[in-house]
Order: sequence, then structure tokens, then C-alpha cells
Amino acid sequence: MSFDYRRREILALAMGALATGAPVGAAAQSAAQARALVDRIVADINAVIASGKSEAAMIRDFEGIFDRYADVPIIARYALGVEARRASADQLRRFTEAFRGYIARRYGRRFREFIGGRVEVQGEREIPRGIQVETLAILQGQSPFRVDFHVSDASGKVLFFNVIIEGIDMLLSERTEMGAMLDARRGDLDALIDAVKEI
Repeated sequence: MSFDYRRREILALAMGALATGAPVGAAAQSAAQARALVDRIVADINAVIASGKSEAAMIRDFEGIFDRYADVPIIARYALGVEARRASADQLRRFTEAFRGYIARRYGRRFREFIGGRVEVQGEREIPRGIQVETLAILQGQSPFRVDFHVSDASGKVLFFNVIIEGIDMLLSERTEMGAMLDARRGDLDALIDAVKEI
């Protein structure tokens, strides 16, 4: 593979990963549908925050919110990058299921920061791959910070495919994380699947 080809491939991935199934192009859903989805997410998050449950129970509830509203197959394919093209149908299915639990646990724990505060929807705007709905996390004793949800109906249902918390992009972070884990296992996708199940 020549250097020029690799450079073009990397550019294509950065612009939306056409070959790996990440959402690309204008989504069919309206800004109102995207806003309604995030309104439901925020209502669920705020309900958990106000529930008075133990922190462990809240984290489980946050995990459920992520699993319910996230477009996990698209996020999983993006996280695998070019390996998604090389994977068998069975490997892709197993990775997606392992990734579903992993991503819900990881970001469910991240939502623990919201305990004691609230989240407010601020507005929405079109982006190249769908609609960005901007929210503000208002926490006790901390400066408010942005949490942006990227919403699309690329898989046939209006779901979010990316979340950016304080400027940290989930899609890019998870592609980097999965790539590093795969490299550490010498490209063995089955070993990666087993490792993701344990995180």
C-alpha cells in the first residue's frame, strides 16, 4: 500500500468512515425529531439524578439509558474502523454485542458526574451527518459544561450515534481505544471481542 493511498484512506475515515458504516450525509430525520429524542434522554437522566437511589443503582440506570437511545451498531462499526470490512458477519455480530455492554458501562459511569445536578437542552443545528442537539450539564460546585448529542436515523430509527462531553468525542475516542486494543492483540479480532466483554 503506497503512502498516498494510506493518506487518502485516513482522510476518508476522518471525514466519516464511508467504508465502515458510520453515518454520513444528511439524515432524513428532522431537527424536531432529534430534539424530541434528546428531550427524552435528558428527562431520563434527570429522573435518575432525582431518584435518591444509591450511586451503583444510578450507574446501572444510566447504562440502561445509553443502551436504549444509542445507535450501537453504527458506533461499533465506526470503532472497529477498517477492521469492520475484514470481519466476518459472525465476528461483527459478536463484537457489536460485546461493545454494547462495554459502551453502556463506560458512559453510564461517565454520567455519574451528573448526580446532584441537572441537564438542560439548549438547542439544535444541522451537521453533515445528522443533527447536533446541544445540552448543558449544570452541576453543584462546578462550572456548567456542554454535552452534545449527534442524532441520525441512518439505521432506520432516530438514535444518537455520538456524544461529546466537554469536547471529548466518543466516536474518535472509541476508535482510538479499540485500535490500540486490537494492536495489542496482534490484530486478533476474536481476542479483542473477549477483552471488550471483560471491561
